[in-house]
Amino acid sequence: MNLKLVKTTAAELTEPTQQQPQPDFLKSLNDAQREAVVTINGPLLIVAGAGSGKTRVLTYRIAYLVGQGAKPWEILALTFTNKAAAEMKERIMHICGEQAAKRIWAGTFHSIFARILRMEAEHLGYTNTFSIYDTDDSLSVIRGVMQSLNISSQTISAQNIRSVISGAKNQMVPWQEFANSAGDFRERQIAKVYEQYERRLRQNNAMDFDDLLLNTIRLLESSPEMLAKYQQRFSHILVDEYQDTNRAQYIAINYLSGGHRNLCVVGDDAQSIYRWRGADIRNILDFQKDYPEAHVVRLEQNYRSTKTILSAADSVIKNNRKQIPKTLWTENDQGHDVVVISNRDDREEAERIVNIIQNEGIAHQCTPRDIAILYRTNAQSQAIEDGLRRAAVPYTMVSGVSFYKRKEIKDVTAYLRLLINPQDAESLLRVINEPARGLGDTSLERFRTWADVMNISLYESFSRATEIGTLQKRAQNAALDFITLVERFRVRINELPPDELAQQYIEATGLLRAYKEQHTEEADDRYNNIVRLLTDLSEYTLTEEEPSLEAYLQRLALMSDVDEADTTQNRVAVMTLHAAKGLEFPVVIIAGVEEGLLPLVKGDTHPDEKEEERRLFYVGITRARQRLYITYAERRMRFGNVEYSRPSTFLHELPQEVINWRGRRDQQATFERTRFDSPPTYSQIPQQRAQSPKPAQQFAPKPQSRPAFDDIPKEESYSQIEPSKTNAPLRKGMKVNHKMFGNGTIESVAGVGDSQKVIVNFPGVGRKNLMAKFARLEVIG
Repeated sequence: MNLKLVKTTAAELTEPTQQQPQPDFLKSLNDAQREAVVTINGPLLIVAGAGSGKTRVLTYRIAYLVGQGAKPWEILALTFTNKAAAEMKERIMHICGEQAAKRIWAGTFHSIFARILRMEAEHLGYTNTFSIYDTDDSLSVIRGVMQSLNISSQTISAQNIRSVISGAKNQMVPWQEFANSAGDFRERQIAKVYEQYERRLRQNNAMDFDDLLLNTIRLLESSPEMLAKYQQRFSHILVDEYQDTNRAQYIAINYLSGGHRNLCVVGDDAQSIYRWRGADIRNILDFQKDYPEAHVVRLEQNYRSTKTILSAADSVIKNNRKQIPKTLWTENDQGHDVVVISNRDDREEAERIVNIIQNEGIAHQCTPRDIAILYRTNAQSQAIEDGLRRAAVPYTMVSGVSFYKRKEIKDVTAYLRLLINPQDAESLLRVINEPARGLGDTSLERFRTWADVMNISLYESFSRATEIGTLQKRAQNAALDFITLVERFRVRINELPPDELAQQYIEATGLLRAYKEQHTEEADDRYNNIVRLLTDLSEYTLTEEEPSLEAYLQRLALMSDVDEADTTQNRVAVMTLHAAKGLEFPVVIIAGVEEGLLPLVKGDTHPDEKEEERRLFYVGITRARQRLYITYAERRMRFGNVEYSRPSTFLHELPQEVINWRGRRDQQATFERTRFDSPPTYSQIPQQRAQSPKPAQQFAPKPQSRPAFDDIPKEESYSQIEPSKTNAPLRKGMKVNHKMFGNGTIESVAGVGDSQKVIVNFPGVGRKNLMAKFARLEVIG
């Protein structure tokens, strides 16, 4: 594939030749940061270590470009979260002014490419009102395709198929090529689904997340005019978190920068932790091979962590073979020892974590928001949450069940999408009986069959219901009433502001009334969530210069869990290590650092996977500003069984001179068996290093002690997480969420009370027999 990486002549790698007074903001930068900011021509690799101020560098670099005469609308800044893009724009606004900040193309890959595709959709056979399908929408389409092809979920799950299709798209493999290379029966089945899945997306005038990347590349490849247009439009391109880019993103970046090669990429190979979703660390490792003339700047001064924490992080990550050499350093204090605590089991581990939190409040006046608990897998959260609840410690889960993935929110967005894109059959089928309209599966199948025969959309077949002779009069009337409802508001899209339109429309659907009339706590929650969404739309309408329902829906579709994360509330943050990327806290507790859990690999696993797990541990360590605690358990409940484990090999790699070992005294032999360089000690919580000793403090307060937080919330707001809903009647067909297995559907219920058992089918995982009492299932639909 020819990426047209044409080298421009005489590209200077230093400041512009016309000397201008240095902006004041440059004075606040260190030497390496300043070099990264003022090197504005030609390819540039900024190797930004954890806590080295890369966001400031990116922001100031854009401001410097504008100051040197670059037009704001010719600057493209690609990030991995909307939150990062918004923060960047806000900082730029303070330096360059509001108008310049608004005109810069700053956003995620998906949001920027969606914006391009909205303008150029007709070149690819779409309309500019195409829908964007998130993971749940894609799964729904795939399940429909599987049903039409008589492919049983017992053979292969829809989640598995979606993952394979997404992987193929990220590797630029279309369904035709995938089908030609399909070998075994399983791959041939996936190939059939892939083909029909693509056809249905086209029929629905829809793209999934992967299509936003893939179709942008197709646009640039298929038209020299389009390629030249966007190469000229974006004279300077900046890419954040370059270590997390996949092949499709890599290709798109190279196309867009191929004409001028003014490409600045910022990243840290030591924080590349998304291999499982297609990220290719070779993109950053091989940048100098792709761009031999590239200038390299290393940001190695850390402004976040203590010397002790950096020493621990460096000692771990240096065991990786594939990395760009760098040495982080800091002018911060030496800090406290890193505390490593052994525990008998996961329950004791949770109790120790609570003790740490309580003692941080007493000894260091920490508030809940100062503390984060990180772990490798969602399954670990149950014991931790139970411990926090028992001690009434306020906490919030980050990256739990997304607000925007809740059933009632998905229903409202589906209704709104129909206003914009009536070809969206997936949205129509989702809401046609929300609330119930008397259209059963048989009638809907007749509509679909007739639409296929007539080669029209499902929406149009509804509008022509009287022409379908096999339908009963009641079904025809129900379909026509639905079309009348949607059309009544479609014609008013350009008359009413988005919030007024949506509020009137959703009220007219009867959805709010249906929840209000149920008089249950769950229905009240769903009603309030819809109101919350409409309120958010009102705020959007008020704050945007040119608000549109289409733009708002696109924003919702591209919202990520990280964008939803709120760490400003006065609660302990509980999350996976992956979710912690980009965050920082005064105190960090990393739980479950055991073999088979962190690293989540076996001894015979490929070295690349082990290195990624080490990078994940490194990310966790470098989230800490002042104090770091690491815990592990000898045994824990996994998949309903007690499993024994041993301390992670990563603990061998910590520098013993800054580690304070804790645990039960009878665990001495356990530590010795793991061949640590020095045996654990059982001293008090570490004091500030390089300072005179202070009186010893207890490891934990007495059991009856309460957290001594200065700003402790009222009791009713201690946890954002609702209590387990397993006390509510469980029924066959219910959609539920499990902390470890994700979303699933109840297939059968047996027994009552404490002995009640359920069989739940989790896509991508399979059927699980669970005791309802302990499963802690949350009903989601």
